[in-house]
Amino acid sequence: MPDAIEKDPLFLLYDVARMMRVHADKRARTRGMTRAQWVILVHLERSPGLSQSELAGLVEVEPITVARLIDRLEARGMVERRHDPRDRRIWRLHLTDAADAELAEIHAYRAELRRVMSDGVDTPAQQVMTNALLRMKENLIADGQPDHEPAMTGALKAKHHA
Repeated sequence: MPDAIEKDPLFLLYDVARMMRVHADKRARTRGMTRAQWVILVHLERSPGLSQSELAGLVEVEPITVARLIDRLEARGMVERRHDPRDRRIWRLHLTDAADAELAEIHAYRAELRRVMSDGVDTPAQQVMTNALLRMKENLIADGQPDHEPAMTGALKAKHHA
């Protein structure tokens, strides 16, 4: 039975994702950071000027959690809050030059992790895996299920909506 569980795609996806999080937590701690702070930095690098609320939605945490993470990053001089020009109640988040060194570390870490994870997996197999994961993600999106809620089967949906 353990072999069946270890080869179950759902368990494998969960285990690989968990191991990636643990690995990232350790690496971030060596820099006096957290994985959550790294995630915030990467999102702000990709989408400068996000609001705290938009960022909370992207990282799937409560806005107060993002506010605390931003407080810590702001104290380190890596992020600054700017008022939204159209709505002074909204803070827009921007990276500062002080974030550059940490972002370089994050990019180096991601390249290293990708290399470690793909060791022994040839390029065609990686492409098949990427395409399969993208398809699985599309299927879940098409099913209308938020990323953090389990999908309901047809029978459960009918019962739930009755």
